Amino acid sequence: MSAARVVPGAPHSPVVLHVPHGSRHIPAAVRAAIVLTDAELAAELDRMTDTGTDLLAHRAARRAAVTPWIVENTLSRLVIDPERFPDEREEMRAVGMGAVYTRTSRGAPLRHPAAAAEKALLDKYFQPYADTVARVVDERLAATGAAIVLDVHSYPRLPLPYELHADGPRPAVCLGTDATHTPDSLPATARAAFAACGELALNTPFAGCYVPLRHYGSNPAVAALMIEIRRDVYLTEPAGPPTAGLDGLVAALARLIDGC
Repeated sequence: MSAARVVPGAPHSPVVLHVPHGSRHIPAAVRAAIVLTDAELAAELDRMTDTGTDLLAHRAARRAAVTPWIVENTLSRLVIDPERFPDEREEMRAVGMGAVYTRTSRGAPLRHPAAAAEKALLDKYFQPYADTVARVVDERLAATGAAIVLDVHSYPRLPLPYELHADGPRPAVCLGTDATHTPDSLPATARAAFAACGELALNTPFAGCYVPLRHYGSNPAVAALMIEIRRDVYLTEPAGPPTAGLDGLVAALARLIDGC
């Protein structure tokens, strides 16, 4: 069973809002293999969960003139991270944070590295999730001739030790792009949509965007853009309740959806 929850949108919408890191839920069997205490795990979830991105996506979808589709991860990224490559292509494996994390955001052990355990998690959670997102994208392609994946994330105001590219600017909104899958019009539309939300920048502190692997690098009909929102813009860090800034972001994301 896939951990990806699909919320249908309008049949004629090509837009898929992808929310991969908004959940804190960890199944009991997975929790048993995590070596952190409950308090340590709660703190790690505060740091690593994109708190409130699910709320942002659902509110923006309701506000948009044409309702987009939503795919959201119902499990924590500490179970599996659906946005990582599941193999040696993933640069984050260098810090123990590939598709299956073995290290925390501060470099401490999260779970004991074991190839068999990693494969079991990939088979049970990663692949079914990837298949679900790919199916939704394929359905948008069949229905509309295009698919536009808007990848909704957040990140902390101050860098965490695991970040490999933490020396660049940390704007209110970071737009992540891909040479094959991000047409110039998409970040331009996003810049206009989010102009009132604060400073914007491309690919800093995070770069790239999510595309199902079956289309990645080969099918430009699948467009994609990552939207990384600095958390202090819309909540009390690290994982506190939303602030008034959320409303402006909801309106901005709805404008982007309508502009796609």
